[in-house]
Amino acid sequence: MTDVHFVVPEGIDDPDRPSGGNAYDRAVRRGLAALGWTVHEYAIADAFPQLGAAGHAALANAIRTIPDGAVVLLDGLIASAAPEALAPEARRLQQVVLVHMPLGHRPPDGEADAVRAREREVLAAATVVVATSEWSSRRLRELYALPPDRVHVAAPGVDPAHLAPGTPAGDALLCVAAVTPDKGHDLLLDALAMVMDLPWRCACVGSLDRDPAFADGVLGRTRDRGLGDRVRFAGSRTGPDLDRAYAAADVLVLASRAETYGMVVTEALARGLPVVAAEVGGVTEALGHADDGTRPGLLVPPGDPGALGAALRAWLGDAELRGRLRRAARDRRASLRGWPATASALAGVLAGAAR
Repeated sequence: MTDVHFVVPEGIDDPDRPSGGNAYDRAVRRGLAALGWTVHEYAIADAFPQLGAAGHAALANAIRTIPDGAVVLLDGLIASAAPEALAPEARRLQQVVLVHMPLGHRPPDGEADAVRAREREVLAAATVVVATSEWSSRRLRELYALPPDRVHVAAPGVDPAHLAPGTPAGDALLCVAAVTPDKGHDLLLDALAMVMDLPWRCACVGSLDRDPAFADGVLGRTRDRGLGDRVRFAGSRTGPDLDRAYAAADVLVLASRAETYGMVVTEALARGLPVVAAEVGGVTEALGHADDGTRPGLLVPPGDPGALGAALRAWLGDAELRGRLRRAARDRRASLRGWPATASALAGVLAGAAR
């Protein structure tokens, strides 16, 4: 069998909605087709954390049209919100749930407990689960007691990119992330305030519309901390505009509170840029090592602006360190996996589910 029915959130091709999950879905859709799979796509609106009535109806209708025994690849943002539509169909269809971020990683509260319970029901009914990092695979098994042989990993790939030239001073900082609490821009600003005595500028590229209240707070904090002349929020950038942002940078800075993998880490490394990041989730996997074992960046404890500020001070103040990390990043660049490898891994999982 080389047919797969792919259920995705509506808008994965919309350039105004850039996200790692959307990029992953687009890349594997393209990669599976290149491997000879026929991909039937179903785009569902009103995704996580809850499907509205229209979304539930659209998903239920789509699932009913899929023939018995078919392999269905379900984006976890849809699947985890819809156990009512999916669990009753688990015996009829081979359901493969692609989890971009385990929902149960968040601290428990009333809403999180309900979300976690829904995800548990969906994953328990699935034929197989696909995680996008080894960290995520371990976390899913811990949260939901899933058997190891039912959880597979298909880590994100990265597209080839031109080498960023960099500058001797290393003072062009870049953060590529939507301005949301998970991405930690508030922490980044606190860290930057600790190195005001050094020359630097920081471009923050990412949507300001995902959490407008949080984004407004971040913009206010930027002004209040006297960072307005040195920190620029450019909004979403894709394609050539994003390429230019990377090309103008010396180092990627990521203060995330949560990351399943950290696709922007490998995007930076594909351009030979070192990374200063919080050591959270799958970021360590994405960062990897150069052939000689050197990490192509600096990792700090998550949620610790003091540690992040100290790492930035080390980067900005130590030319030898910058040179070592740049060499490691350029070496790591050569060993990054491409998207065809991701699609091949996923195709193997789908073929196994079809048996």
